[in-house]
Amino acid sequence: MSAWTTCGGFFDIDAKRSRAAELDAVSGQNDFWNDTRAAQGVLKEIKELKRTIEAWDRLKRDADDAHTLFELAVEAGDAASMAECAGQIDTAEKEAAHLEFVRKLSGEDDRLPAILSIHSGAGGTESCDWCEMLFRMYCRWMENSGYRYTVLDSIPGESAGLKSVEIDVQGDYAYGHLKAETGVHRLVRISPFDANARRHTSFASVYAYPLIEETDDFEIDEKDIRIDTYRASGAGGQHINKTDSAVRMTHIPTNIVVQCQNERSQMKNRSMAMRMLKARVRQHLKEQEDKERDSKMVEKKKIEWGSQIRSYVLHPYNMVKDHRTDVETSNARGVLDGDIDPFIEAYLLNFS
Repeated sequence: MSAWTTCGGFFDIDAKRSRAAELDAVSGQNDFWNDTRAAQGVLKEIKELKRTIEAWDRLKRDADDAHTLFELAVEAGDAASMAECAGQIDTAEKEAAHLEFVRKLSGEDDRLPAILSIHSGAGGTESCDWCEMLFRMYCRWMENSGYRYTVLDSIPGESAGLKSVEIDVQGDYAYGHLKAETGVHRLVRISPFDANARRHTSFASVYAYPLIEETDDFEIDEKDIRIDTYRASGAGGQHINKTDSAVRMTHIPTNIVVQCQNERSQMKNRSMAMRMLKARVRQHLKEQEDKERDSKMVEKKKIEWGSQIRSYVLHPYNMVKDHRTDVETSNARGVLDGDIDPFIEAYLLNFS
């Protein structure tokens, strides 16, 4: 049995091909669209299956090409072709590692879009500035990764930075990736706000939760929701500042609060806030059912010493270290510019 057949079994490629063919047949039936919700689910599953199958076929083709080139190079004693072959093998290994990584994104909600919430912690102005730095870091990462994002709500710090910010992140497996960032992030640096140029430590919390589909069966009893409207702040022109377009929703039993003010229309903000609230409450209830996950919830931790998942040190040396996986780098500036994939991948490979 070839290595590729064995590895293909490991990834269940044959099973995926059979399942994709079965669903293709289902989608071609005359009554397929009678149940719109079920039909959409089938099409999404087909899309995910074909994405994996195509990636696998591409990898196998590249590996076969490298193997053929290797045999020809050995026969001809061609050093240049041998070097080219080594490069192709290295690329194939990286593609295989990425496939293994994607295979880890198999959780119930991993494929969904996400809400990313960042809150400043202990440290006053320092932590508000750190919150804004993290916001910038994630925006850079999302732009580089092809994710679309919208700021739903933000609260500026009193002197600088942000007290908190909520971001809607759209794209395949947004939640699957961003769940790796949930936790407390610690920054050590020379403070730009300290006239004596002393070293300060700041904290901010990051929390990601899946944004469920609008067609999801999960519902919240209306009597359990308190809705408040208020005047939106920040940029947006005269209209947005003269009408009570911003919406705040509170789920009374859990005291979960969400708010949205990015749209000029109160109706649109209300709709988005309801999706956010459903997602937050659903996630909260799921985490309550799982004691192990519940103990890890960032909302249960103090945003201060001893609870950080990652440290970013800018003085007296440059280093970023993830305390869960021990992955670290001296390129702290690169990380703050959005190069966080090594941390995300290490976490998912170890804990998914």
